[in-house]
Amino acid sequence: MRGAGDRGAKSAVEWLVSVAPDPDACRWEWERNPFGVALLPAGRRWDVLILPGDLGCPTLEVLSRCVDRPGPVLADFGDARTGFFVPAGTAARWLGTGVRGAGRGTWIVVPYPGRVNGGVRWLVPPDGHGTLTDPALLELAMHEAAAGLAREAEE
Repeated sequence: MRGAGDRGAKSAVEWLVSVAPDPDACRWEWERNPFGVALLPAGRRWDVLILPGDLGCPTLEVLSRCVDRPGPVLADFGDARTGFFVPAGTAARWLGTGVRGAGRGTWIVVPYPGRVNGGVRWLVPPDGHGTLTDPALLELAMHEAAAGLAREAEE
């Protein structure tokens, strides 16, 4: 019998592969790639806003105090960058110094939900229901995190 965590991971996988040109090939890649990652196109169901790690992790901390569960969040090796999943179209409209957007026409490396591979990993895995981070709330969290970093630098 499968547990709730298994069902959650399965629905997260289904949600993620729904954007793949070939969902079966994506699942196959996840199963056979030694790193447990696949390339998925952004801009269909979601975009990704990529923050430098020194701002991304504090932003996630602030965001986690504001909402029960933010949308999916990725971190790369060494936490050099943090990627927040936001509604599709956000990257094209986003203006922010040091923030990169992955939207329509771009691809991102996505790990299998629940698998740890030492490289790209989920800080907040997808919930399988399509929950995304609200861009306005993300912006406010970024400002609060940046202000906190500035205060720490002054001390």
